[in-house]
Amino acid sequence: MIVIRHPNSGVCEYLSKHINAKIINAGDGTNEHPTQALLDCFSIKEKLGTLEDKNILIVGDILHSRVALSNIFSLKLLGAHVKVCGTPSLIPKHIESLGVSVETNLKKALEWCDVANVLRIQNERTDFPYFPTTRDYVKQFGIDKVIIDALSKPIIIMHPGPINRGVEMTSDVADSDQAIVLDQVENGVAVRMAVIYLLAQKL
Repeated sequence: MIVIRHPNSGVCEYLSKHINAKIINAGDGTNEHPTQALLDCFSIKEKLGTLEDKNILIVGDILHSRVALSNIFSLKLLGAHVKVCGTPSLIPKHIESLGVSVETNLKKALEWCDVANVLRIQNERTDFPYFPTTRDYVKQFGIDKVIIDALSKPIIIMHPGPINRGVEMTSDVADSDQAIVLDQVENGVAVRMAVIYLLAQKL
């Protein structure tokens, strides 16, 4: 069994064709991160009881995020409605073809959702800036307690980590009762143990 994280997209599929072993994708390039999606779905179900007909928002750097793609596939499969939000330069073209909608107004998007899965800006995967300055990004898409408290209903806040505190969200949001980031970390251990256990049975 091989657990692999690699900067190149598609490396897991390539490896599976050349090695007689079970391959667990721990993140390949900007393609996918399946176990993160599994733990995210489990964490939402733990809080809401179901994902059926729930409104899930993915906000941030959609273009470079392997978490976003895996979440879209898994959430749609489990009956959730998915919307992405971010600066247009960080939203992939034709993403609507995956059955998701796009909203560039953060407050409208947050008002729509039951859960907001917030992604960090992945500067290490970009060759040039996708927005003028970090301050500009924070002004448009940074989530703080004022924004959250102004919503008409409480929402769940998620983040795959690590959090750029003060950029995608402030510390008072990350550490609030609405945030389930630590639950995600805990659930990630159990979910990945389950994946290894189930695959080991098939060896």
